[in-house]
Amino acid sequence: MNARTPLEIRALRMLARREHSRQELERKLVAHMEFCGMDVLAEVLDKLEQQGYLSEKRAVEQIARTRRARFGSHRIVHELKAKGIDSHLIDNVLPTLKETELEAALNIWSKKFDHPPVSREERDKQIRFMMNRGFSMETIRQVLAKVDEAST
Repeated sequence: MNARTPLEIRALRMLARREHSRQELERKLVAHMEFCGMDVLAEVLDKLEQQGYLSEKRAVEQIARTRRARFGSHRIVHELKAKGIDSHLIDNVLPTLKETELEAALNIWSKKFDHPPVSREERDKQIRFMMNRGFSMETIRQVLAKVDEAST
């Protein structure tokens, strides 16, 4: 019989809601370690990885997919790094993010703004908004150029 520990059950519940990186799940579970050490937590996380419940690759894919509609690749990469994702997994998802960058930027711009900037202040405001969303200056220039082109 292979009974699950309370720590493992809690981890599985968290993973059932959404994918987590190992570091993120470890950080959440530390608060719930009653009478057990870090070695027990490491064993639980190793077991979950071996059984396929905990996968950083799936976590990267899910984060990239869900954040794409609202954020640029700079912001998504920053979030992945903050969650402790390995750099090689981030490098693997980066080409996909770059492919859809302009399309995502245009969608986000059009949801927020209904017309091209008419003044320098308005242009700066739109640029700041897009930069805060994690888009590169080059992508923002392309968006504004397309918007200006479409309005004439």
